[in-house]
Amino acid sequence: MSDRTLYDKVWDRHAVTELPTGQTQLFVGLHLIHEVTSPQAFGMLRERDLEVAYPEHTHATVDHIVPTADQSRPYGDDAAEEMMSELEENVREAGIDFSDPTTGDQGIVHVVGPEQGLTQPGMTVVCGDSHTATHGAFGALAFGIGTSQIRDVLATGSIAMEKQQVRKIEITGELGAGVEAKDVILAIIRKLGTDGGVGYVYEYAGDAIESLGMEGRMSICNMSIEGGARAGYVNPDATTYDWLSETDAFADDPEKFERLKPYWESIRSESDAEYDDVVTIDGGALEPMVTWGTTPGQGIGISEPIPAPEDLPESERDTARRAQEHMRVEPGDRMDGYEVDVAFLGSCTNARLTDLRRAARIVTGREVHPDVRAMVVPGSQRVQATAEEEGLQDVFTEAGFEWRNAGCSMCLGMNEDQLEGDEACASSSNRNFVGRQGSKDGRTVLMNPRMVAAAALKGTVTDVCEIEEREVPTA
Repeated sequence: MSDRTLYDKVWDRHAVTELPTGQTQLFVGLHLIHEVTSPQAFGMLRERDLEVAYPEHTHATVDHIVPTADQSRPYGDDAAEEMMSELEENVREAGIDFSDPTTGDQGIVHVVGPEQGLTQPGMTVVCGDSHTATHGAFGALAFGIGTSQIRDVLATGSIAMEKQQVRKIEITGELGAGVEAKDVILAIIRKLGTDGGVGYVYEYAGDAIESLGMEGRMSICNMSIEGGARAGYVNPDATTYDWLSETDAFADDPEKFERLKPYWESIRSESDAEYDDVVTIDGGALEPMVTWGTTPGQGIGISEPIPAPEDLPESERDTARRAQEHMRVEPGDRMDGYEVDVAFLGSCTNARLTDLRRAARIVTGREVHPDVRAMVVPGSQRVQATAEEEGLQDVFTEAGFEWRNAGCSMCLGMNEDQLEGDEACASSSNRNFVGRQGSKDGRTVLMNPRMVAAAALKGTVTDVCEIEEREVPTA
């Protein structure tokens, strides 16, 4: 088993006791909740006449069901209004901080936590959402959990978990033109498979990872779960500390920052740490990635041909055939030139400020293809406000994009933003499962934010390197 890794250190520090089941009871440092997965858990607490043990360690927001166009109350969707009302009642009774839409702090749970400084290195972080792995970008151990586990964490401030193995994934070299963090994680999942990480947490390392900003690291950790890993993390470093020092948690309290920094440094994986597995990928050899199928593992470089099912491992062939039939693609073709009807720039993977800034450099002074419905959905109200101050809203709307309010939007279609019929969508989100974006016949092509912008302009999947970037006008 691994030894002297960040995972081992943080695990040991938060272990309360070993349970008869063989699991470890872990203390939870931060519990993030939202409207979709928490109502049942609060109901279970009431049935047992229990209270929230650590409301000060819990933070709420609303993201999955919140409308991104008209947010006036009551919401037009009765189910969405009911979930929102339940969350409001639950957090009020328990005394839990709530980034609701009236605060200016609302947004996707995996955007809100990092931008407010709630997520910190060496923490254990849980949330009833599979993409909680995002928070590992800060050197936290972050896990998505189910409803009964949410109940347990609310009631006890701890969770029962089994320790995983640690796989170190080194991305060497310098990422090339047009290649972003999203392409790195799609390449990892392609190489290791959607179930290759089962039983593991992933430690991301190497020059290409260390050169990424926090937003890129979050994009990579976010999709760890798509590769089957229980979690993913990056060791904290100067980039991490620069981000944290500007957050609510530390901007006005530099002494607190300095007090915690030695702990953050201490939990880094040791240079002689032992791993259960090590995988190395040449980051310099990567190109922009796009998916051709219906899992994040069915991806290729933009210049590569779509594989023939018979050339894949036998266990993957039937899935590939069904995926190619659904996506209406043929082996040997390239995704470059695949027509799209919708371009979606958003989600917890790629709706942060730098994502919008990079996409705006592609969009500036150009127009969305007349056959494409394009939308930008900022990851949080803070991202939205800053983007509007910088003039990014004008860049996108003048090009023909819809500019929406913060939320999960078309990533999963639990709101009014959904694909219609068999529309094909160029998407910066994290999943391309059949029906994921609200239509069972819809077709989702995953790609990085600049590639989404390029697809919106061309009306087809396009190598963003073919489009010259432009300076965004100063607001």
